[in-house]
Amino acid sequence: MQRKRKRLFIRSIILAVLVAAIGYTVYVTATGGSKKVVKEGDQAPNFVLTDLNGKKHQLSDYKGQGVLLNFWGTWCPPCKKEMPALNEAYKTFEDKGVQVISINIAQSDFEVRDFVSSYGLDFPMTIDQTKSVMRAYNVDQLPATFLIDSKGKIKRILTYGITEKEFKQYMESIQP
Repeated sequence: MQRKRKRLFIRSIILAVLVAAIGYTVYVTATGGSKKVVKEGDQAPNFVLTDLNGKKHQLSDYKGQGVLLNFWGTWCPPCKKEMPALNEAYKTFEDKGVQVISINIAQSDFEVRDFVSSYGLDFPMTIDQTKSVMRAYNVDQLPATFLIDSKGKIKRILTYGITEKEFKQYMESIQP
């Protein structure tokens, strides 16, 4: 009799854990689709990231200027290919009211510094260690480039490697 009660008790606990797990899965699935997707025309989500030189970059500080956000990783072949082109475009537009903020996705400071050094990059390079900015912008593939106008609105979202000519055209389109 005692044994049957013990078995019933253990089975009840296992059943309760299974029901809780299924309930949690249903809840996460149901609410996961309700997150806000950032799209062209939306106000760009604000963020603060620190670059490799220790300077803080808060998106809202650049109101009145165009901003090109470029999400990337050192392991991403199209990212590697577009970096020299982005660097040249940056040099052309840095004094014309268009800022570049490059956002590496959660790699080490050493990896990013080594990459920047080997490519001779001049634009601000930040690292999104917690992936909070990546999530705010719904970035799920790299490279991802967001063109933000002087009013802070997302004008264009690009999810492919960009050429120097294209970078210059896109930067002209957000130049104040």
